[in-house]
Amino acid sequence: QIAQQRASRVGFDWNQVDEVLGKVIEELEELRQAASHQQQVSEFGDLLFALANVARWMDIDLESALQGANERFYARFAYMEKLTQERGISMNDLLLEELDKLWEEAKAALGDSD
Repeated sequence: QIAQQRASRVGFDWNQVDEVLGKVIEELEELRQAASHQQQVSEFGDLLFALANVARWMDIDLESALQGANERFYARFAYMEKLTQERGISMNDLLLEELDKLWEEAKAALGDSD
């Protein structure tokens, strides 16, 4: 974000956050179309850079946001494990659709809406 802030100070910046979000969509599509692993690595980096720019525009601390996402994921997954253990079933035996239902159940139980 430091490089982006420096560029912004001299006027090399987007006019509004919607333009930055458009860049995220563009970079995501380029990642989707990347043919080689090296292209994927490059496009993934560009996508992360664009997302960092969105965070700067929205005054979001990148590390805190990612840490929060990791914590929510861990809590939800641990809850899924608890549910399957209580119900005497193995997660390995469930279809993706059944795992998704457990995921939604975990989100609801933990008060998460995203």
